[in-house]
Amino acid sequence: MTTDLFSFLQPALAAADAPAIPAGRLVPAALIGIAVIVLLITKFKLHPFLGLTLGSLTVGAVAGVAMGDVVTSFTKGFGSTAASVGTLIALGAMFGKLLADSGGADEIVDTIVGRSSARTLPWAMAGVGALIGLPMFFEIGLVLLMPVIFLVARRSGLSVIKVGIPALAGLSAMHGLVPPHPGPLVAIDALKANLGITLAFGVLVALPTIALSGPLFARIAGRWVDVPAPDMFAVDGDGGREERLERPSFGVTLFAVLTPVVLMMGKALADIFTAEGNPVRTVLDFLGTPLVALLIAVIVGMFTLGRGAGMGTKELSTSLEKSLPPIAGILLIVSAGGGFKQTLVDTGIGGLVADWVQNSGMSVLLLAWIVAVLIRLATGSATVATVTASGILAPLAAGMSTPEVSLLVLAIGAGSVFFSHVNDAGFWLVKEYFGLSVGQTIKSWSLMETVLSVSGLVFVLLLGLVV
Repeated sequence: MTTDLFSFLQPALAAADAPAIPAGRLVPAALIGIAVIVLLITKFKLHPFLGLTLGSLTVGAVAGVAMGDVVTSFTKGFGSTAASVGTLIALGAMFGKLLADSGGADEIVDTIVGRSSARTLPWAMAGVGALIGLPMFFEIGLVLLMPVIFLVARRSGLSVIKVGIPALAGLSAMHGLVPPHPGPLVAIDALKANLGITLAFGVLVALPTIALSGPLFARIAGRWVDVPAPDMFAVDGDGGREERLERPSFGVTLFAVLTPVVLMMGKALADIFTAEGNPVRTVLDFLGTPLVALLIAVIVGMFTLGRGAGMGTKELSTSLEKSLPPIAGILLIVSAGGGFKQTLVDTGIGGLVADWVQNSGMSVLLLAWIVAVLIRLATGSATVATVTASGILAPLAAGMSTPEVSLLVLAIGAGSVFFSHVNDAGFWLVKEYFGLSVGQTIKSWSLMETVLSVSGLVFVLLLGLVV
């Protein structure tokens, strides 16, 4: 959720420094905490913010951690998540509302729907998700895509699940498998893998993985979960939607949408190919920081989208102002999810899970996937899973060939996105944005992540047979 390697390592380091807690208390504590959250939200209809807060306290109480330390862990995770993801969600919501109110989202939707049949539309959305998700975190790409997903669903008459799941699959696959996304870059650095080979293998694995977990799985998930697109990004009065008489062109809209993508991609490439201290890298590192990139996108959108739609200063101000109230609940829930995750990390559950499988003697690629899966399930963080699994397996990588090390990176990446559930901020983002219940989110988003993870492992193992 943050942009530098040190920030990536902080959760894993915190877990390593956590006081030792017996496994007999730690595992039940995590399971009971998760059960309490699910029960409070589903049975007693408690707001997820309160459920996540009480779940965190439950974990600490059962594990025998001092309650003051539990509160410290929760507030630390809450604050860091709000500071990193919260500001991005706010800026993304501003850009998304501006995109919708200017008619720019309509232009993209009309172009996509006009050139795609009902059968090919999910595939087009998967491609868009993969493109947007390549250089940025899942949460940022999700925020940028939300208005497009909702409008495509409304215009095409398809369920938001059939349209949204393919886009989410593209986003998530990039998150776990393909550099220059930060997750794979961390594993590449830790395992000393070859960047070019890992990138090539990552694309080879990601394409069929996205196909299976995106458009193909969406056909099934759409039968289980059939919900209309929420009106979060709808223009006022959108029901029988009254379109603007003037709106920005497709080219101008695409330029605005891709502005943060290009800036973040520039930063990623500069970090790879230029030396530290290089003036170009320094500038691109600043411009490509997600906060700065999205802030620039909002400013660019005000001029390109706003001017293209003939919006005046007052209309632009109103659009930006109305973008924030609908996301207040989302910010609290996502931040509380970060607090719960930090509580689990600080108890040491990730290290415990890693110790269980480190000396199991199974296939290295399968072992890497299992380690990442278990840490992902325990902490809810793909980044923590990637960092921890890479650290555990680094000694084994030293004796492997260059292609095998790249496959090891991808196996860890595939495992790091397995079955997102209540301790993952992404779970709550999808639930709240799509207007789903916890059960519907599990049957769509969580299962999609599982299909993506398992199919990713299968394709990594198949690729391992020929390299």
